[in-house]
Amino acid sequence: MDMEQAARIRQLREMIDSAGRVVFFGGAGVSTESGIPDFRSADGLYRQNYPYPPETILSRSFYERHPDIFFRFYREKMLFPKAEPNSAHLSLAELERRGKLTAVITQNIDGLHQKAGSRRVLELHGSVLRNHCQQCGRFYGLEAVLESEGIPRCACGGRIKPDVVLYEEGLDEETVRQSVQAVSQADLLIVGGTSLAVYPAAGLIDYCRGRLAVLNKSATPADEQADLVIRAGIGQVLSQVI
Repeated sequence: MDMEQAARIRQLREMIDSAGRVVFFGGAGVSTESGIPDFRSADGLYRQNYPYPPETILSRSFYERHPDIFFRFYREKMLFPKAEPNSAHLSLAELERRGKLTAVITQNIDGLHQKAGSRRVLELHGSVLRNHCQQCGRFYGLEAVLESEGIPRCACGGRIKPDVVLYEEGLDEETVRQSVQAVSQADLLIVGGTSLAVYPAAGLIDYCRGRLAVLNKSATPADEQADLVIRAGIGQVLSQVI
């Protein structure tokens, strides 16, 4: 690590120490260190096995028209039951235990923040750990989809749908409301592991009234307005400041 990077990490530590309320907003880059790939960057790989891009397969209209292909892709590319929290997840959970972090807002659907010990996690895009029958509403865990073949079915015969937000579907209004409230009340918003390319989730930073720190390996649209930008892996950074 060069001296400039070390100085930026010290600055982040000072920003956290001086803040009363810290909120973290993260994306796929938080979980890549746990072995969960960002399907956006692996589009070509997936197209080798599927005649459609991921964004098409993971749309509501495709789910309704071709559920067999949807669930094959979903099981192969979206479910990682053996994944464990990495240093980023663990550092954020520790920050919450210290009374600093008031919320984790995530675009991820893997449940790793909760597995690491975080209690207030706002899942903008849902979770693979929750599934419901579209006919009777019965709840099912991950196993109902993971261990079934073809289209997962409820005991009543209805189709079991993962509680994840597909393309063409809206975000849960209550989750968005709580996220906006958390961001607007934060003294420090840390954005990490996201390119801020997916809306409406990326628009949350517009509600930031406090200081803004961006931790991402590549440039983001928020870099110019940020008080601090660190170009590095999120786990590498957070493990040094928490």
